Parts: sequence; C-alpha cells; structure tokens
Amino acid sequence: MSQAQYDYDIVRSFVNWSILWGVVAVLVGVIVSFQMVEPGLNFPPYLTFGRLRPIHTNAGIYGWGVGVIFATFLYIVQRLCKTPLWSPRLARFQLWFFNATIIASAVTLLLGYTTSKEYHEMEWPIDVMIVILWVAFAINIIMTIIKRREEHMYISLWYMMASLVGVAILFLVNSAAMPVSLFKSYSAYAGTNDANVHWWFGHNAVAMALTAPPLAMFYYFLPKSTGVPIYSHRLSIIAFWSLLFMYLWTGAHHLLWTPVPDWIQTLAMAFSVMLIAPSWGSVFNGYLSMNGQWHQMRENYLVKFLILGITFYGLQTLQGPMQAVRTFSAFIHYTDWVPAHIHMGTMGWVSMISFASIYFLIPRVYGRQLYSIPLANMQFWLILVGQLIWSFSLWIAGVLQAGMWNAMNPDGSLTYTFMETMVEMYPYWWIRAIGGLIYFAGVIVFIYNLVMTVRQGEPFSVEAAAAEGRA
Repeated sequence: MSQAQYDYDIVRSFVNWSILWGVVAVLVGVIVSFQMVEPGLNFPPYLTFGRLRPIHTNAGIYGWGVGVIFATFLYIVQRLCKTPLWSPRLARFQLWFFNATIIASAVTLLLGYTTSKEYHEMEWPIDVMIVILWVAFAINIIMTIIKRREEHMYISLWYMMASLVGVAILFLVNSAAMPVSLFKSYSAYAGTNDANVHWWFGHNAVAMALTAPPLAMFYYFLPKSTGVPIYSHRLSIIAFWSLLFMYLWTGAHHLLWTPVPDWIQTLAMAFSVMLIAPSWGSVFNGYLSMNGQWHQMRENYLVKFLILGITFYGLQTLQGPMQAVRTFSAFIHYTDWVPAHIHMGTMGWVSMISFASIYFLIPRVYGRQLYSIPLANMQFWLILVGQLIWSFSLWIAGVLQAGMWNAMNPDGSLTYTFMETMVEMYPYWWIRAIGGLIYFAGVIVFIYNLVMTVRQGEPFSVEAAAAEGRA
C-alpha cells in the first residue's frame, strides 16, 4: 500500500493541538508553583491557585496526554493494520470536538464549576462531551482494526484497545450523577462508596490513559527508532494481560487508613505490590531490546527519550507499590512526596515517550527532516534536569514534612505547629518552581525545533527511512 493512502493530515492536526495544550499545562504549572511561594501572584477570583491548579492537571492529562494519544493512535493504527482510517470525517469531527471540550473544561473550571473529584472535576455537561468524543475515537480505531489487512496484531494494538474500553468503563461509572442545574450535579454515590468508586476510577485512569497508551507508543516507536525488533512479543503479551488484571484492584490504596473496609485496603496493597512484575516486564523488554544497541543512547536522540521514559516508568512502578503499604502511606500521605511521585510519572514517563513519539512523527507527516538534532538533545537534558530538580526537592520536602508532622514531645504534644512545617517547605518550593522553569525552557526548545522543521527542514524520504527499517 502506498504512503499516500494513509491519512496523515489528521495526525498533523492532533500533534499541533496537543502541543498547544501541553504548553498551557506546563505554563500554568509554573505559575501555580510560584503562587505557592509568592501569595501576591494569586489574583482572585479567577487566577488563584484553587482555580488554576485543576486547569494545570486537566490540560496536562486530557489536553496534552490524551491529545498525543489521539495523534499517535491514529498514526499507529493505520501503519500496523496497513489500511487507511475507517472514517477520516469522524476523525475530523473528533479533532474539533476535542478542542471544544478542552476549552469548555478550562472556562468552567476557571469560573469555579467543579465536582471537586480529583482528575474528574468537570461538571456533567462536559462529561457528556467527553463521552461523545471518546466514542467517536473508539469507533474509528476499532473499525480500522476490524478491517485491517495485516492479520497479525502487534502488542501496540492490544494496549490501544485496552485503553479504549478501559477509559470508557471507568469514566461512565465514576461520572454517574444527578444534575440539579446546568453546571451543578451531585454524585450518584455517597460517603465511603463515593470515595471508593472515585479512586477506583482515579488510579485506573492512570492505568488506561497514562500507562496503556504510552506503552503502545513505546512498543511501536522503540523498534522503529532503533531499527531492531522488540526483544520478546510473548513477554509483552504476558505483561499486558497481567497488568490489566492486577491494575483493576489497586485503587483503594489511595484510601488507606480511611473508613473503607480493611479487606479492600489489604486487597489493594497486595495487588499494588504484585503490579511490579508486569510493569517491569515491559521495562525489561525495552532494556533487552537494546542488546547490542546501547550505543544508540549516544547516537540516536529518539532512543534517549524512549529509554529514559521507560526507566521513569520502572521507577514509578517501584515507588507506587511502596506507597501502597499501610505503614509507609501513614508516613508520607498528604505530603509533597505524593506530587513528586505523580510528576515523575506524568512528566518523566508519559511526556518523555510523548516527546519521542512526536519527534518521530513530524518528519513523516510533514515530509521534512528534523531541523536540529543538537536542539533535540538540548531539550532532552533540559526536561531531564528540570524533572529531577523538582522530583528530588519534593521527595526531600515530603520526608521532612512527614517527620515534622509526626514529631512528638515527651508529654505527647506535637513538637511543631502546622505553620512551622509550612515555613520549612519554602526553600523546596522555590527549587520546585525553578525546576519547572527549566522544564518549560525545554518545551520552548522543543516547539522551536518543530516549527523550524516544518519551515526549513530538508526533504524527508520515507522510502529511505523504510530501507533502514524506520518508516
């Protein structure tokens, strides 16, 4: 099948819009990090930490993260199935409805309309839009897979389908609510049940939106970037089914030491620890795929992003189960250790893989070679350094917080007041903000490189890339 039959226009559009929302997410993240240390930077009622923080998280997860999922899935499904998209018109509807949904979410959150459920803050009209958007996307991907010309289903397609089905089930169950006005609703669940359902959604949204899709990308783009096959397709399938089964039972580890029944907490702890095995199955598969190819870490800028990305995934899936143990959770929960953990996953694992994926896609969908590999390498180091700065600062801050909160005098009274603990956090919050600025600088370099690629890049030969096994 000739290259011209694939629909790359829609891939280009989703890449461009996902980058825009990614810039918004990181920029707002930097702003709220400075608001933590300079309260004067809060401008009520709209531009305060309380209003901007959900903009940061939702723009990052749904604008940047899901936007990249849309772009890469629409590219990968055509390539692996050796057939054009089932419905280009449906994909274009998806593009514009995606942007309408993101804008509606941002506006309503700034106005203060929120369900107060973390990662599911949008009110019921936005929920309806999200359902329409996801159904349109899922139908197009699934129908393209059904009419594929390649009989073999590579592991990336399995992760893609798991994401499509998993997100749909999770979102529909958690969004069940009773509307009482145009922008206000009350959850269909109450009390402990509401919390349990929500964190079943919250943690498995990480599984189905921030784990399965980046793994689909990793398994596709690593072999394409290195020119050698994945180490073991069998290992990838075993890790896939194990991951899906174990992830579904882990949500209650967010609710340790709460009124949730102890047996549910213990079940979540056990499955969280077991989750290390399938997660590291993919990590080892990536590492073993590099046998004899480790020199590419120096020579191939794409490999840097991909291997560091899967490394952050591995570290994340060690730290997460550790946090799921009751005794450790009792120490660090509600401290800055937790946002450090989250950002290592979103900005280390997910974003590293997303940057690599976009770097791979741009020459192929625009027909131009990357403008500057040195700039790509510069971006890699900027985002890596920025990521490590804020991660380590918040890990240290979290341990310090926990120690001060738990410190007691001989008479049983608390050694430190809450305000004394807050004062000790300020140096670490400054470091976090500086790390965010460095990361944001890396994003600016990334965008400049892509813009110059489109404007001035040398012609890219898909045929030459195919001869190298990297088309």
